[in-house]
Amino acid sequence: MKILKTLCIVFVSIMFFTSCKTEQQQAIATITAKSSSNVNGTVTFTEKDGKIMMSAKINGLTPGTHAIHIHENGDCSSDDGKSAGGHWNPTKDNHGKWKHGEFHSGDIGNLEADENGVATIEKESDFWCIGCEDENKNILNHAIIVHASADDFKSQPSGAAGARVGCGVITLK
Repeated sequence: MKILKTLCIVFVSIMFFTSCKTEQQQAIATITAKSSSNVNGTVTFTEKDGKIMMSAKINGLTPGTHAIHIHENGDCSSDDGKSAGGHWNPTKDNHGKWKHGEFHSGDIGNLEADENGVATIEKESDFWCIGCEDENKNILNHAIIVHASADDFKSQPSGAAGARVGCGVITLK
């Protein structure tokens, strides 16, 4: 009987610790059109083992290069997307290129739309989190903005990326 009880405790412990290690948090931003565009899509964030995988698929873009950023306000109510505020920059760094010198926490970069206006991008980050208590890392309740043009990675404070053609608020999935 004692061996059976010990085996049960070991089994339950293994199941508990295994489930903790593989638990995933997910968040999503549903992108809707801004500035009289036809842009739509989704950006999903999956957190596992202290890292976030971001995956975006955006439709309705003009062919070519477009900037995508996390903005400070989780507000897409204005027709031009400006209610989302500026780039999310809790550390007060200069605008720049993802993981190259100084950059905002929201500086994701550029995505390339094909001849059908479809663009995808994936990024992995250890400096974001979903719903954690660290406001310098927590992406929830911020907005994803897709811009009409490319980010030049140097113009301050936003990369001269043009009009905001798509917006979505990051919420738990």
